[in-house]
Amino acid sequence: MSGHPRSARAFASRKPLAAVLASAALFVFTSAGVASAHVTIGPDTTAKGGSDVELTFRVPNEEASATTTQLEVVLPTDHPITGVLPEPTPGWQVAVTNTTLPKPVTTDDGTVTQVVSELTWTGGALAPGQYQGFRVMLGKLPDDTNQLVFKAVQTYSNGDVVRWIDLAQPGQPAPDHPAPVLVLTGSGAGSQTSGASVTTGPATPSSAIPSSAIPSSATGDSTARTLGTVGIVVGAAGLAVGAFGMSRARRKSSDSHDTPRE
Repeated sequence: MSGHPRSARAFASRKPLAAVLASAALFVFTSAGVASAHVTIGPDTTAKGGSDVELTFRVPNEEASATTTQLEVVLPTDHPITGVLPEPTPGWQVAVTNTTLPKPVTTDDGTVTQVVSELTWTGGALAPGQYQGFRVMLGKLPDDTNQLVFKAVQTYSNGDVVRWIDLAQPGQPAPDHPAPVLVLTGSGAGSQTSGASVTTGPATPSSAIPSSAIPSSATGDSTARTLGTVGIVVGAAGLAVGAFGMSRARRKSSDSHDTPRE
């Protein structure tokens, strides 16, 4: 009979440890979910000059009580993408805006004078705590640049507008609203069949700075989220170890008092 009170006290001493572990786990997963709520693209890396590349714009809802009702994506025209085809998204309609190039682009399929410069999805309702993928097919990627920036604007039912247009800069913290970036790898097929001479104005940061100096938004944010999550996990582990040590000390103290004297 004397063993039951000791077992009850030992079980009770473990309760703080379980509470600490549960709270730490909840905090870690909640923090990671908030930190990762950016508009991103997948894949975020592909080959220069590639054809028929499927790209998905992943859009999360960051509002607590409003729905996402519109997404605008601006495609780069300084390094044109030919043959952009959006995939039908259930519940959403997409409007395609074309732009005439100042100088035609020559491809294997002929001369291209117009390219898609903007895609706008409307008519849907993305609820809080959810995300939506918007898929497009890119017919031909340029081979004269190291990355393509797709600036996006997200509109909510309460009138809030979030502009995902910022670029990461060397030596600076990751921006709060990074633009989705597609990194292009490889040497390319040659500038004579791409939009190498096509430009719509001064060089943008995406073309003026090589990709080796500016990581893609997805990569930079992923690294920052990973380091932050690791730090939180380590801190939680420290709290758990401390709580476990105190619980053992209390059990030993209780055991010493419960030992019968002869």
